[in-house]
Amino acid sequence: MPGGPSAVPTLDGEYLAVSERLIVAPTPGRFVAHVGPGDVVTVGQTVGRLERSDGTTAVRCEFAGRLMGRLADDGERVRPGQPLAWVRPAC
Repeated sequence: MPGGPSAVPTLDGEYLAVSERLIVAPTPGRFVAHVGPGDVVTVGQTVGRLERSDGTTAVRCEFAGRLMGRLADDGERVRPGQPLAWVRPAC
């Protein structure tokens, strides 16, 4: 048998080995952060807001863990789906 019994099995489909998760903008607007790197965040927590001329939209975290860094500056204009910050989930 090639590779012997200790060979790594072949996996069907995609395997994601990265634990970090992204918080993305749900709508366009000017990003205003409520939390910073190192802060602990919970599922559903408001981590910022997107301001527009017709109102604001809350940016909520979908993961529990530690905010590791921001990918959008405070006050930056962002588009829908743009990454705003990254979270390392709690284990």
